[in-house]
This record gives sequence, C-alpha cells and structure tokens, in this order.
Amino acid sequence: MIALFRSFTKLHYSSRPPVSHHALWRSFASTKQPVELDLATRHPIQIKLREYQEECIQAVLAHLERGHKRLGVSLATGSGKTVIFTQLVDRVKAPDRDATQTLILAHRRELVEQAARHCALAYPTKTIEIEMGNTHASGTADITVASVRSIASGDRMSKFHPERFKLVLVDEAHHIVASSYMDTLKHFGLLEPGAASPALVGVSATLSRFDGLRLGAAIDHIVYHKDYVDMIGEKWLSDVIFTTVQSKADISKVSRSNSGDFMQSELSSAVNTTETNEITVRAWLSRARSRKSTIVFCVDLAHVSGLTLTFRKNGIDARFVTGNTPSKIRAELLDAFKNGEFPVLLNCGVFTEGTDIPNLDCVLLARPTRSRNLLVQMIGRGMRLHPGKENCHIIDMVASLETGVVTIPTLFGLDPSELVKEADVEQLRQLKQKNDLEIEDIRPDNPNNTDKERLLNSTITFTDYDSVYDLIDDTSGERHIRGISQLAWVHVAEDRYVLSSQDGEYLTIEKTGMSQPLYRIRYNPRVSSGLVLEKEWRPYSRTREVATAETFSDAVHAADTFASETFPRYIISNGQAWRKAPATSGQLAFLNKLKEVNGKLRADQITKGKAADMITKVKFGARGRLAKLQAQQRRTEKLTSESSRLLRLREREEVRVGPLTM
Repeated sequence: MIALFRSFTKLHYSSRPPVSHHALWRSFASTKQPVELDLATRHPIQIKLREYQEECIQAVLAHLERGHKRLGVSLATGSGKTVIFTQLVDRVKAPDRDATQTLILAHRRELVEQAARHCALAYPTKTIEIEMGNTHASGTADITVASVRSIASGDRMSKFHPERFKLVLVDEAHHIVASSYMDTLKHFGLLEPGAASPALVGVSATLSRFDGLRLGAAIDHIVYHKDYVDMIGEKWLSDVIFTTVQSKADISKVSRSNSGDFMQSELSSAVNTTETNEITVRAWLSRARSRKSTIVFCVDLAHVSGLTLTFRKNGIDARFVTGNTPSKIRAELLDAFKNGEFPVLLNCGVFTEGTDIPNLDCVLLARPTRSRNLLVQMIGRGMRLHPGKENCHIIDMVASLETGVVTIPTLFGLDPSELVKEADVEQLRQLKQKNDLEIEDIRPDNPNNTDKERLLNSTITFTDYDSVYDLIDDTSGERHIRGISQLAWVHVAEDRYVLSSQDGEYLTIEKTGMSQPLYRIRYNPRVSSGLVLEKEWRPYSRTREVATAETFSDAVHAADTFASETFPRYIISNGQAWRKAPATSGQLAFLNKLKEVNGKLRADQITKGKAADMITKVKFGARGRLAKLQAQQRRTEKLTSESSRLLRLREREEVRVGPLTM
C-alpha cells in the first residue's frame, strides 16, 4: 500500500512548531511507507457553514434525491467551494452499503493539496490518499484526492472500482469536458449514468467554456449559483473598486490560440514594451501606491521580467513567481508576501486558480484577455475578506478594443471602451442601468416615448446611407465580431449576424430580449433540389436552434465550434487567400446594379471576400433595413428638433448671475 495521507494528518496534528502547508506537503510526499496513526481520539474541525453554503448543499442533496446524477455548482472565488464539497462527502447518501468511497478530482497540484488538507481536518478518522505524480493511492481509501492528469495516465485508473464509489467531486469544473476528465467520468459510468452510478458534483466560479464546448457533455444541472456581485452586496466578499486605464498597447494583429484567447507569444511581444510597462507602473503609482499587497497578472516569463524591472526602476520592491519557480522558493515568497514584507508580487499563469491570498488589496491586470472566465478568475483573487482590509482595488490595463478584448466594464454589460475611475460594484450597476434607460428612451418604437423631453439630454449620432450600396459597403458592424472570431461573419441587422456557405446553408446569431438578453444560434440546412410538394415535410430545410448563450462572446464561440464542424473551413474562414482575390464578373454585375453614383465598380477596386459579404447583406434584407433606418432617422430627427426648442425655452426660464444673452 502506498503512502497514506494519514502521515500528512499526523504532521498536521503533531505538537511540533507550526510549519507551512508546503512544508507539510513535502514531508508527506517524501514518505515511502504508510504511517499508521490512531486517530480515534481526534475530533473533526467543527465548521459553521454560511447561510448560502448550507443552501447550496441542500440544493445538491435535493436534486440527488430526485434522481439527478450530474450536478454543477457555480460559486464566486472566495465563497468556500472547498468547504462545501468537503461537507458533501458525509452528507451524500451511499446508494448501497458497498459504495462508500469518494473521489475528488482537480487539475493542479495546489488544488489537490488544498482539498487534501480540508479533508484531513474535516475527517480525521477517514483514510485519505493522494493520486498525483509519483504518489500513488491504493484505490481503497475512504477519500482519494487525485490529479486528473495522473489518474487518467496509463493504467492508474484501473485500481479504482466504480461500484465502490458514491461520489465524484470536481474542483474548477469548467475544465470538466477536457479529454482527461471525460476519460475518468467514462470509467466511473458518468457519461451515461445509471441508478448504480456515483453522484457527480462539479464546482466552479466560472461554469462556462470560452472555446464553445458544452459543459452539458458532463453536467446536466446547475443547481446553485451565487456570483461575486451578490456576495459583495451581502458582505461575504470584500468590497471592490475598479479603475480602467488605456495602456496604448496595440494588440490588433495578435493571433488567437486554439482556446480562443490571444496567442501568448504574440501577445507578450505587443504588451511587453518599454512604453506599455511604464504606463502600467505609472498607473499603479498614481492609483494604488498606498496599497499593501498587489498581485500583478502578466502574459509570460518575458513580460514578468520586463514589468518587474520597471517596478524596481521606480523604487518599488517587486518580486515574482512563475511556473518555473521551485516549490520551496514559491512557498517562502508567498509567506513573505502574506506577511507584508514587500508590496508587489508578479506572476504569469500561477495564481489564476486555487490560490488563497486573502490580504490582497489590489489586483493589477497587465495582461489583456478575450476570456471572461480568465478575467473573473484574476479579479477573484482579491475578493476574500481579511482583517483590516477595506476593499480591493482592481486596475485593468485596457488595450485596443477591436480585438474582442474583455474588460472590467464588459462584466457589467457596459461597452468595453467605458473608462471608470475607482468605481465600486454598485456604481457600475447604476451606470449600466443609466445607459440602458438612455438607449430605451431614444428608441423611436418605444411605446412609452410620449414625453419629448426624454431626448433633451441625449446625443444622437447617425450614419447616413444614400443607397443600398452604401449600407452594404459599411463594414463597421463586422469589426466587433471579427475581433472575436476568425470566421467571415456578416452583420445583416441590429444584433443579427450570418455565416453562410456557398451551397445555401447558413448559421445565424441573433439577440433576443432586452432586459434579459439571450443570444440564439440557429442553423439553416441547404434546401434539397428538385420538385417538392407544397405540403411535403422537409426536415432537412427547417431552421434548427443549436445553442443559446447569455453573452455575445460565448455565443460566437459556440457558433464557431458548430460551424467548424459543419461547413468547409476554406469557405467560412476570414483569412483564406481567395477572399483577397479580385471580385468575379458575376459579383461585380450584381453589385453594380445597386450602385447609383460615382461610376461602376472594377475588379481592382473590391476583393472577392468583401463582395461576397456585401451580397450576403442584400440577400438578408439590406433593402428593407435601409428603408427602416431612414424612417427611424426621420422620426428621431423630428423629436430631436422639438427637444432642442424645449431646451432653449427652459434656458430662458433659468435665472443666472452674469450677462444676459439675446
């Protein structure tokens, strides 16, 4: 039998002077033989659960009681997710007397160690083993905490008998559809669970996938959700203030990785410049110099090095941790940082998950991202409560926006270009509500828009289109979506986008609803050729909804995943060489019919790709859209003119000190 976690428990409860968790782990990991320890006299640590933690546990138990097997829990960073799933170990009922074991899965060493420590404290009389790296579990322990990479490698999974397990817990469950997790779930009968299968509970602060893959392949029900905004309002998390700063970094030419985020090496080259690093440090000096503990998120090792040097040149004691930092040195640096021995700690890819540094009172986001999940994980590091901590200041260095970058304002439904200065959560929510009201007020079709004075404080900017050709020639609608996607999406109407193939098939993304918007992705297969009776059922030509999403970026990534599996890549990719070739004679003939002035188009004036996009806009209602826009403009201009007249009347009624004007 391999080293049991009993040895770790013995170290933890021994009478020797306290040592760090990392030192405890090193002692445990180096143990070659199991250390037997009589824990009968030990008592579990009594934990008083917070109200929402008990609500979450009850929600899980209620769904299990109704026969559901694969459950998800969404809780903000700092909410005590590990405490919750540790409590589930004893509170989930065994389906029979032989199925009593629990497996906890995580994808990082820190998460495995953290879960093992919690279990050792909560269940001192249970056998607890770790399956990770060179440490092998026996497969028979009451609780096994496993690195998913280790348990899925070779034949290490074979010693775990699924019929003996009542519960599988997954930490950071937004990774659960990765192949190593899916292989593990398959072994435990959880891809198609039956009555005898163990229960599966996945916990995460970001239960969504940036790459468009569906968590539904592994989780059937999200049974509880509490985000950081709610928890800040209820004082379970630290207050937060936000500042956004324009970094001047040009990331418009940075490629996207397979995950959908920026290519790391290219992003580093764009961000890790003398000018951008100086702006970043000056922003921190201006807004956060008095902060005691700042963590900085960088792109890669080169960025960490460059930004650390810039801090030090400005007289700041800044130190760094990377994935290459030895465990002992990392532990010593973390302990020193927690003790307030230096104010700034830089990292790249180390502290986004599974790191508990509650004294953090500033988070500096020096790396742009297109992933909402990553952004939430980074800012979540600073939200834990800590004695003497009034709030945490999040400083977001905002790069060029046309790339689809996600910023702090986007988390609150604001425009990514919105700049805020030391705004708290409530102020951002109020700003969002104010913007929503302004947008609703100026809509000509608003049934409540009877009071013309609503437009007094509104600024309206129009784009004039003299013809259908001018409308379809405008590419501003594609800028945002093509900053997110590599595919040739076309903006055909307000909040509606189309991706089409050459044989009549197309995919649409469309926003529905105003107060609670939902993005719907629909697939329109190719209509079969030949004669079709009028009442003949044609399932192959019916529109099919393939996905929905709450955010635009999630919708685009889900649609891209479906499109890549359905349409030929060379047709839909925006980077294909054929799109840069001159337009065909057929395309020119079609477009020239719409061109009323300034001569006819020639092949050297327009590419084949742009011509294809313009024709798509015509096919999807550009003529009707132009008429609607022109009518809307006329109505709004009439209201604006009347509003200006009312404003002048009001100005005359005001009494001011100073010269009178005519």
